[in-house]
Amino acid sequence: VQLVESGGGLVQPGGSLRLSCAASGFTFSSRPHVISWYRQAPGSEREWVATVTSTDDSTHYADSVKGRFTISRDNAKNTVYLQMNNVKPEDTSVYYCKAVILGRRGDYWGKGTLVTVSS
Repeated sequence: VQLVESGGGLVQPGGSLRLSCAASGFTFSSRPHVISWYRQAPGSEREWVATVTSTDDSTHYADSVKGRFTISRDNAKNTVYLQMNNVKPEDTSVYYCKAVILGRRGDYWGKGTLVTVSS
């Protein structure tokens, strides 16, 4: 299983950005799974941002992004998205996606995409 994040870049405060996490080696429709976004700012611990579950499409968010970020899945494209609106400088981080797949041992991580929020 490989996860590849994309969509990062430089964005102004108050702007929007959409991150993508494309999965290969695993088909979304084949097994129940949970996919999450995490982020890690320079000098900080990696923190959880949002999660979507395949069984019921339920979503969960960290308080710091609730109301601004939206996580979603596209089974046809085997991709999970993170729509980031009204971004703030404190959202500056490397963003990673992680997959936990029923029946497979361990977690799968992507290599991350950098988001910089600055004017």
